[in-house]
Amino acid sequence: MATITEVQRLGIVLMGFGLFFLLFGVLLYFDSVLLAFGNILFLAGLLFLTGLTRTAQFFFQRQKFRGTLFFLGGVSLILCRWPIIGMIVESYGFLLLFRSFFPIALDLLLSVVNIPFLSAISSSASLQQLCGVSKETVKKC
Repeated sequence: MATITEVQRLGIVLMGFGLFFLLFGVLLYFDSVLLAFGNILFLAGLLFLTGLTRTAQFFFQRQKFRGTLFFLGGVSLILCRWPIIGMIVESYGFLLLFRSFFPIALDLLLSVVNIPFLSAISSSASLQQLCGVSKETVKKC
């Protein structure tokens, strides 16, 4: 089992608070202050959890540049007090950035929980077609 350092624990706490503030920002009719604070805490927690170099390597890969642009552009729009448009742009960037992880997460979910709807699409080929990624992209993760 891997050990977690104190800095990584701080990153997990910051990411948790970031998600908490993002959730409340959405629940309170897209409150721009809560959304901005949640985004800042989430990104700071990600930096503490994975480190500066690994975070930069993930976000600034050539094939993920468009997703990074939309994600950080959405964060910027939220900071400029355009929360609804910012959340839409940020969500699209999030989907572009993490679409290669969705088949892995669905496979894990199917192996842990028996959900009849998801078990109908349990083959990894159909999961890859559903998420729009190739086998090479999944193997890179």
